[in-house]
Amino acid sequence: MKPKLRIGIIGDYRLDNASHRATDAALQHAGMALGVQVQSNWLPTSDLPAVPAKRSLSSYDGLLCAPGSPFASMDGALAAIRYARENNRVFLGTCGGFQHLVIEFARNVLNVIDAEHAETSPQAPMQFIERLSCSLVEKADRVKIVPGTRLASLMRCAESLEQFWCSFGVNPIYAPCLAGGGLTISALDASDNIRAVELPAHSFFIGTLFIPQLSSTERQPHSVIVGFLRAAAEN
Repeated sequence: MKPKLRIGIIGDYRLDNASHRATDAALQHAGMALGVQVQSNWLPTSDLPAVPAKRSLSSYDGLLCAPGSPFASMDGALAAIRYARENNRVFLGTCGGFQHLVIEFARNVLNVIDAEHAETSPQAPMQFIERLSCSLVEKADRVKIVPGTRLASLMRCAESLEQFWCSFGVNPIYAPCLAGGGLTISALDASDNIRAVELPAHSFFIGTLFIPQLSSTERQPHSVIVGFLRAAAEN
């Protein structure tokens, strides 16, 4: 019998969201590549603040914060991300998950309690996540992988054409603040805007603005998803 991995997907599932359907499929693709059985459960963000994180999240081998913001509960998404970061739990955030990883880090590590997301707080003065000048909804774009990072060890390439579905990204004004606080920048676009981050001392804690799930196939599962499941199996 194949070993089983339990993956908790932080997000508010919608059948009409292509990235949500792709998330379920990509986990299965990667599981088949690794020879493991993957049981994935969607964890509605509105359920997360009301339940102690240790009880609701500790049973999962890995946590994936999915695309699909604005979440029903931003506080729920942030609480789950914080739990993963503080408890060394294997974590991957993509698109909206990446954006909320940045907000959680800014608020709880950098102590910028007013750090906000332009989608949910368009008038906030400290928008760590701002609206992109050019939308990346349903677009592919090249990202440069930073050498020496964990993302580089997973992707094994200098650059990659990746799928996006977003209109928001990291405000470049705050990039030095994030990097100086310990969040490693692991991918950039052609204009050196942040497209992926990670925590190097963590068991596995990566966020990508691109959505690796969208380009994953059964014959060629995305290396980031494979790496995420491998880390979940190891930890």
